[in-house]
Amino acid sequence: MASRAPAAPPAAAPLAVEPARARAVLAGPAAEPGSTTPHAPARVSAGAPRPPAGVGPMSRRPPASSARTAAPAVGADPRFENGPLAVVDAVEGQVLAYCVGGLVLDVPAKSLPALVEWALREARLGQPKLSGSGKDADPLLVLTEAALERYGLPVALTEQERLAGRIPEGHKVIKQLTRANWQLTKRGFGPWGRVYRPAQGSERSCVQVCIPSWDALDTRHWADAAQLAPADLARLLGLYASRVMTPRGSTAVTGLELMTALHPPTRASRPDAAGKRYSEHNPGSLGRDPVDCAPCEAPDGHPLLAGLPRFHQRTPAEVLMEEAYDWARPLTDTECLHSHLVGIDVNMAFAAGANGLTVGLGGPEHVRQPVFDAKLPGSWLVDLSHVDLSRVRVAKDTWAQLDASLLPSPFTPGGERPTGPAWYATPTVAYAVELGYDVHPVEAYVRRDNGRYLDAWYQRLRDAYLATMADLGVHADLPPQEFLVAMDGYRHRDPQLATLVSAIKATVKGGIGKLRERPRGEGWKPGQPWRALARPTWRPDIRAAVISRTRVNMHRKIVKHAAFTGQYPVAVLSDCAVYACDGPSPLDFLPYRDGKPLPGGFKLGINPGLVKHEGTQSVLWGEGVREQFDAPGLNLARYIKDGTVTHTDNGE
Repeated sequence: MASRAPAAPPAAAPLAVEPARARAVLAGPAAEPGSTTPHAPARVSAGAPRPPAGVGPMSRRPPASSARTAAPAVGADPRFENGPLAVVDAVEGQVLAYCVGGLVLDVPAKSLPALVEWALREARLGQPKLSGSGKDADPLLVLTEAALERYGLPVALTEQERLAGRIPEGHKVIKQLTRANWQLTKRGFGPWGRVYRPAQGSERSCVQVCIPSWDALDTRHWADAAQLAPADLARLLGLYASRVMTPRGSTAVTGLELMTALHPPTRASRPDAAGKRYSEHNPGSLGRDPVDCAPCEAPDGHPLLAGLPRFHQRTPAEVLMEEAYDWARPLTDTECLHSHLVGIDVNMAFAAGANGLTVGLGGPEHVRQPVFDAKLPGSWLVDLSHVDLSRVRVAKDTWAQLDASLLPSPFTPGGERPTGPAWYATPTVAYAVELGYDVHPVEAYVRRDNGRYLDAWYQRLRDAYLATMADLGVHADLPPQEFLVAMDGYRHRDPQLATLVSAIKATVKGGIGKLRERPRGEGWKPGQPWRALARPTWRPDIRAAVISRTRVNMHRKIVKHAAFTGQYPVAVLSDCAVYACDGPSPLDFLPYRDGKPLPGGFKLGINPGLVKHEGTQSVLWGEGVREQFDAPGLNLARYIKDGTVTHTDNGE
């Protein structure tokens, strides 16, 4: 299916090409999916108008030659008129920079330092800031294998270089950069490099470098993007940049950077008597300085835990363990009589968990014998073992009788019922109250300076996801049956747009995970600080709150569904739940009445928090793989998508 991007303007007469230092190639629309002959581009002078970014669906083939002109992009920032990035390629001794919108620039640079200078001074690459007090995005250069050879860089890293994540500091290209007064960050020159000079006032001199052949584009999230033709790779990354932000590294790094870009740590103050402005804290941000976490929020090896005995295993009463679900149970005799196991998956579950969530902005305050406040973010030591899932409140004055043995506990990742006091994030404790039970915390680490820090982050990623799915023919207002049909095979309509969907989803999960980044080698030893701790965005409490709320959201839907239908999940893995029923479709067990879903339960749709069909297998398949691997607790949600079980489930 073709993308819903604007159609390209009509063709014009061929234009003569002048040997300018930077000349443009304006690509016509790429081939429709399934076509073998794409329309071809034309060459015009560097000052010629260019098409809007993202015109035309993607093609795997590089453009050929013909003639076409286009109108300039409306509202484009003239400083960045050539888009946020360029894919630099070398063909027969000529270096070309493929930009978004089909624009191709001649690159005169003979060395990497000269290429960096060109990107900053001539290429007009970059992206306007996402927040009024933020910073413009640096130009991004993506180097193909041919460009690497042209500029004296290896096409692939050695095993030693791959493990180090960089080429040696003594490499000749790094020496060239040093002689030209360029600097590298502490991570050196690797798959994602940053080449810069110290800022002079508000003038920034920094270029990001991405090298796909060095595994910069993780195939788990970017599929085969590294193998795309330069023009197609430019459009894929350009769409990601326009809908999310210019990539700054992996999808996880970019997810974290997006938080900061939307809530910069500082802003300009009001002018003083002399008319001078100063940098001051930006309200609603995490600020410039890192804050200590609470001891219960610290992961193993953290400096706060340096006094613990070696090999000490912390108990739930010592450590906050808010993680995603990994729970399964054997099928009941009644469930074994059904024909199918159907998996449903929550769209953008962690993004939905972040939406509207109040999180701490500053450091924790230790309180003993606190009164629980559901509006106060923090970590609470409280005994929830008295919460009985056989009788829960499902509405303001409505209680339901359930079979607790068929339900996971909402308080532990493994679904087991807690046996005593344990640390929980605010959403988990608030859910115990929602279910109708009193709570009496023993102590807490609360954050009185708080706010909805992730709202703008959620909204931008939600909009990126919905826009891309709409391009693939899946719209937010589809009725349930039409939605299931639209989702069937959507990835094959435009594989590159499907890759963009995966990258956006990975940006959500990775960004949340980066809030509690662990040591990454570099000679680290337990009890010593690691590099990530110096970031204001190292916030394990925020990660815990998002995961807590995501798990609670899933459990609430499960409970509402069980109370209304008497059906219970047989497995839950993170954002996927599996039910036994007598049909292959989610509509065979989801209780729709007159096209309307159960209030508060599962609802089919593409919006974050709604569910889609994850996969269907037979009940015989489920019982067969459990018997084959001699694992009664095998989590079928992990394999429901395609039914392939390659090894015994160990929970990893």
